[in-house]
Amino acid sequence: MNISNKELSVNEGIRDREIRVIDVNGEQLGIMHPRKAMEIAGERQLDLVKVAPQARPPVCRIMDYGKYRFEMAKKEKEARKNQRVISVKEVRLSAKIEEHDLAIKAKHADRFLKSGDKVKVSIRFRGREMAHTAIGYDVMNKFSKMITQDTTMERSPKLEGRSMIMILAPIE
Repeated sequence: MNISNKELSVNEGIRDREIRVIDVNGEQLGIMHPRKAMEIAGERQLDLVKVAPQARPPVCRIMDYGKYRFEMAKKEKEARKNQRVISVKEVRLSAKIEEHDLAIKAKHADRFLKSGDKVKVSIRFRGREMAHTAIGYDVMNKFSKMITQDTTMERSPKLEGRSMIMILAPIE
């Protein structure tokens, strides 16, 4: 299990000539050799952890590294629990779709929007239907009026090759 994306140097892993040391309480102990800082940390039964390796000299903190890693893992787990993945569901229509079929597709889109997903509405024009793309725009407009859920049109109907695509997103 990966605790954090950046691993910190701890105790013997610190190989710098001199480091700036910070106490458990946040007080600066000054710039010293890592061996001396490790002795101070050892006396207090804590670890020496490099927290800012890019600084000159690098900054190290005396802390309980096991407790720190536990707290970080807990925070990451909480952050993962709170995030919501929004997926895009697709509803396919045709230029010659009947009224009832359009209503059924609108119900499906409503359900998707209620659950918090975006809906991609597409019409595929086949053969001679390409000459009558205005019919596709009419179908898309009729479809968007049938949707009862509060939505925003993230992308208005647009013709791309032989497909017309519109994207609807729920208002949160």
